[in-house]
Amino acid sequence: MRILGIDPGYAILGYGVIDTVGYKYSVVDYGVIETTKEEAFPARLDRLYRGMKLLIETYKPDVAVFEELFFYHNVTTAISVGSGRGVALLAAQQAGIPLYEYTPMQIKLAVTGDGHADKQAVQQMVKMLLNLSKVPKPDDAADALAAAICMAGTIGPAAEDYRIK
Repeated sequence: MRILGIDPGYAILGYGVIDTVGYKYSVVDYGVIETTKEEAFPARLDRLYRGMKLLIETYKPDVAVFEELFFYHNVTTAISVGSGRGVALLAAQQAGIPLYEYTPMQIKLAVTGDGHADKQAVQQMVKMLLNLSKVPKPDDAADALAAAICMAGTIGPAAEDYRIK
């Protein structure tokens, strides 16, 4: 199964594509789609949308998994990031890909065994689980790979609890 993991963002949207056979995972690609603050709001959303469409066309994932958003302070940032997440969801929905989402705590628990693990612990486990020579950079790409690993661990009937409906 091919899984596209997404760490939603507005300035930086992380992605990670893995193939999985049972509990063996291999990296296909990872990286980020970036926008700049010099771009107008609609142009930034368009760049994210077109980038997602290109990822989907290129890698043909069987499912897409998103890290659920959590914000505590800045409402303006939350709206912008939510808009970026929305166009990424739209691109995947239009492609007919089943969509799933997990909280950051669920992803950390799946990858490290500790739902409160710090970023470095998650990155080291992503490196180890995917047999990489170095920690994936930037952090957004590592987070997207972690989301994909989380999805890989819950494929089957248990995954339906996390399907975006």
